[in-house]
Amino acid sequence: MSPCTIREALHKAQQQLATLPDVEAGLEAEILLGFSLNKQRSHLYAWPDKPLEPDQLTAFLHLVTRRIQGEPIAYITGHKEFWSLDLQVTPDTLIPRPETELLVELALDLIPASQPWLIADLGTGSGAIAAAIASERPACQLVATDISAVTLNVAASNFKRLTLANIQTQRGAWCQALPQGQPFNLIISNPPYIPEGDPHLEQGDLPREPRSALASGTDGLDDIRCIIKQAPSHLTTGGWLLLEHGYDQGSTVRKLFKEHGFKQASTQQDLARRDRVSKGQL
Repeated sequence: MSPCTIREALHKAQQQLATLPDVEAGLEAEILLGFSLNKQRSHLYAWPDKPLEPDQLTAFLHLVTRRIQGEPIAYITGHKEFWSLDLQVTPDTLIPRPETELLVELALDLIPASQPWLIADLGTGSGAIAAAIASERPACQLVATDISAVTLNVAASNFKRLTLANIQTQRGAWCQALPQGQPFNLIISNPPYIPEGDPHLEQGDLPREPRSALASGTDGLDDIRCIIKQAPSHLTTGGWLLLEHGYDQGSTVRKLFKEHGFKQASTQQDLARRDRVSKGQL
């Protein structure tokens, strides 16, 4: 039997991955083969007829099997790009989503380019939000928090690898992790906001991601309520709070903002025209 070429291996993998719902089978096949060979995807395009060694093919097909069995591709490769930054991710961290980049965009619109704002990223996970803001606003100092020591170690590793010296980490639940008497100009968070029992928790990659980073009470708002209640005592006068939330939670989040002393409460929609991020100024 003739050796399997890169083109043939990709075709076989694409056919298998196409059985998964909502998956870009061709793209994922290329990512997995490039990862397996330790090569850029451009290498696959340049050498489509290059034969694979039997052990290379076996290793690649093993990765494909893991993906078909429901393991997120980001956990298989251990990496996910966010804001053009290469982040390490593990099963202890939420996988950064492209829609969360809206949260970063809105934050950057508020943060003056050269002013040394003090910013907190609550529930940092892999550190995606903090890393993106720190890379764009080097004059600012950031505190990235998480309740999980294991997760916080992943974030700290990402900050070090990306040489972002303007971020420190603190362990703790939401604003309780922040130092007392040190008011922040901006607090930002992508907290859990899916209701417990929501069927979406059993779809796509979500069953493999940490449930504590996804679900928050019967209506999904337990952690958001906690953050909005705690934030005013940790913000400067005129400081901002930005929160990502579910598509049907915008009006409730704005109401919570107003109940706790925030003004100019507003909600921004994502590219799919769904409520995604709300902000308020103290």
